[in-house]
Amino acid sequence: MNKISSVFLCGLVAVMVSKSVTADDDLPDIQVRNVTHEVLTIVRDDRAIRSGDHGRLIELVEQKVVPNFNFRRMTALAVGQHWRAATAAQQDRLVALFKSLLVRTYSNALTQYKDQPIEFRPLRGRTADGDVMVHADIRQPGSPPIALDFRLEKGAEGWKVYDIAVAGVSLVTNYRGSFSQEVQLRGLDGLIQSLEDKNRQFAFGRTSS
Repeated sequence: MNKISSVFLCGLVAVMVSKSVTADDDLPDIQVRNVTHEVLTIVRDDRAIRSGDHGRLIELVEQKVVPNFNFRRMTALAVGQHWRAATAAQQDRLVALFKSLLVRTYSNALTQYKDQPIEFRPLRGRTADGDVMVHADIRQPGSPPIALDFRLEKGAEGWKVYDIAVAGVSLVTNYRGSFSQEVQLRGLDGLIQSLEDKNRQFAFGRTSS
């Protein structure tokens, strides 16, 4: 695993616990903090999770993450300039596959959490602008903290996370490079096939373990 992948693996532990706020709440940083505490408490106390039940981890991610991320915008940003060239059916398929990939990645990342404290800094940006950044640090004994920057936008359904930077590296930008290469080599259908293959490998790896 390369350095960037290792950083993302550690950072995604906190990435996955972000949650949207309600339409009436203008404190996304407070909400992120509260839900972080809630989810990590579940991870520490849930017997099934402690015994290695990966299905329970995926269930936790589905309940706490999926409704609160703007996966469509994340996918569009990751696909970049090729997004507009995709048909509606291709776009829908890309969103579904990218979401599935991230859910599995988040679930695996949870297994790496070792009670590292997570500290949040003051909110960056005005909530009235509808786009803010929530910054946090994962503290690790004997090592520099891992910086996390959550980008959230406010829409009709409240605040949604649409990008995270881990140690200064954007999740969306990180995927955009590999997605662009795939599209240039094999087209949008090739990218779809690649994501399907990755999700199958995740499922096979978990089934065979």
